[in-house]
Amino acid sequence: MSPVLLALDTSTLTLSLALVERQGDAVRAVEHVVVLPPEKQSEALPGVVGDLLQRHGLKLKDLEGLAVGLGPGSFTGLRIGLATVKALAYATGLKVAGASSLAAVALEGPEGVPLFCLAVARKDDLYLGAYRRVGFAVEALAPETAMSPEEVAQRMAAEPEAVALGPALADYRQALEKHGVAPHRLLSGPAFPSAVEVGRLARLPEAYSQEALFALEPHYVRASEPERNPKFPPLPGPAPTARLKED
Repeated sequence: MSPVLLALDTSTLTLSLALVERQGDAVRAVEHVVVLPPEKQSEALPGVVGDLLQRHGLKLKDLEGLAVGLGPGSFTGLRIGLATVKALAYATGLKVAGASSLAAVALEGPEGVPLFCLAVARKDDLYLGAYRRVGFAVEALAPETAMSPEEVAQRMAAEPEAVALGPALADYRQALEKHGVAPHRLLSGPAFPSAVEVGRLARLPEAYSQEALFALEPHYVRASEPERNPKFPPLPGPAPTARLKED
């Protein structure tokens, strides 16, 4: 078997986990496991990882490395996914790479047009990643950001060739249509970022580095509720990003 990567994405309420075989630029999904809500990702992950490896006669030490979706998305989900990957890497010395969850969504979109990849944020905002797919790679057209559905519609009006896709459309399709986005520009699927595509995007370092592992952080895009709302004071101790560095 060619080198195999364990990839996961927890940026939405759906857990996506995959064993990905990589041979040069070619990527093949050995197995893709999806765990839907209401099952909690923090409770499901250890068992799902163990069962997946066992089904294919693999141990962690047999893997080429680990890949994780860095968001943007659910703050809690991102912390769970990254903490899991960091713990596995720290215990085994496996190499780790992160990839944008919205870029993973873009890999499932059509080629040749701007792709507005959308995920649900808080306070009725959407995360927006603007990408162009080129084969099995993506080109970022602008930094990922958070904005209201009305602002997304305005961006799409300014780029008439752009189409939207991603997890947020399940809840925000009507809102975007209300603000003037034509229905044919709102694509169906994917409902969540695929761990297979996270594995495709991941670029592992040459060697395991504890310093690089601790420096890997989620892409929050916006501050978490306790950090930006004085009604919810931050927890005692280091900020969440600092705590992740110390895991």
